Amino acid sequence: MRVVVQRVQASQVTIDGEVVGRIGRGLNLLVGIAETDTETELDWMVKKCLDLRLFPGETGDRFDRSVQEIQGELLVIGEVVRRQMPLNSH
Repeated sequence: MRVVVQRVQASQVTIDGEVVGRIGRGLNLLVGIAETDTETELDWMVKKCLDLRLFPGETGDRFDRSVQEIQGELLVIGEVVRRQMPLNSH
């Protein structure tokens, strides 16, 4: 399983000219799931993404708040792949 995380002020997904997903401030998660990935791995990844401290705190000088703490949104774009993706793929 691989996840690319992108912090956004707003985001949307458009397919054939139709908006199929839209969020305000939050995270884009581009997720690749292999057939060999387990529910345990998925649970771990979900918790990891929700706990990442990618948003500035009240002073704005440090990234010390999670998407949950800012009550942000998630836009998850997923794909199932047929085999495990190696870490060193080119």
